[in-house]
Amino acid sequence: MTETQTNGSKPTAIVPHEPGITVEQAKVQMPRFPGPPKFEDKYEEREYLKGRLAAAFRIFGKYGFDEGVAGHITLRDPVDPTTFWVNPFGVAFSLMKKSDLIQVDHSGNIIDGGPVRLLNAAAYMIHSAVHSARPDVLCAAHSHSIYGRSFCSLGRPLDIITQDSCAFHDDHVLYTAFNGIVLAEKEGKDIAACLGNKKAALLQNHGLLTVGQTVEAAIFWFLSMEKCCHAQLMADAAAAGRGGTTCKIGDEEAAFTYKTIGTPLAGWFSAKPEFDKIEKETGGDYLQ
Repeated sequence: MTETQTNGSKPTAIVPHEPGITVEQAKVQMPRFPGPPKFEDKYEEREYLKGRLAAAFRIFGKYGFDEGVAGHITLRDPVDPTTFWVNPFGVAFSLMKKSDLIQVDHSGNIIDGGPVRLLNAAAYMIHSAVHSARPDVLCAAHSHSIYGRSFCSLGRPLDIITQDSCAFHDDHVLYTAFNGIVLAEKEGKDIAACLGNKKAALLQNHGLLTVGQTVEAAIFWFLSMEKCCHAQLMADAAAAGRGGTTCKIGDEEAAFTYKTIGTPLAGWFSAKPEFDKIEKETGGDYLQ
């Protein structure tokens, strides 16, 4: 960059970035995202959201996020927000239907749902604590995805090294304890406390946990974080092989990018293609 291009200031090798431009200078603006549907009837909303939850399991199954019977996604019930819907223990993600889902209260009682009324104790311990601690969370997702659990064995948070990882800038935590399968109420509460007001947690030696104000956002954050873990594992290995390290994105640039791709609405909208594809691929049979 020349001195003329810097308005008489000293030459710089730093490339100008978007935080420095004004609205007037920007020739193309990001369109306003549409939003999730609104419902006046809470029972109608429940049926719609259960369909989205069933679709979420199909998406997880499609990407191989199942590991035997491990993994769970929960939905706060809009009719009775003190309860949540979850997958029955032992039913495959890729076969999940709306009618399979079970409704659970915060005492661990199954109060409604499909024919398989088995509750994963770990699902109850983690998700009950998260839903209790975070009234803003509609949906929480956890599974033992391969890159997520691999990265979680490193005991470190994500580096902000890609545009996509900016969605997690200052918005994820590392939970460093591992005490086996989460069967104790205390550990569920510890995980919820560590999560705080963030959208995602790396559970050390375990896997990823993401939350959202919509089903779609929680699922997209999980998909994206899994890919960010994959990208960093490869980037770190490639950099180490050359005797170097990865290039980190600056805090200002990451914070600016977060405002576009890291918001709850951005998460909801970013998931739309995945939900559209799973409906097309399955013929919508998960809605049964």
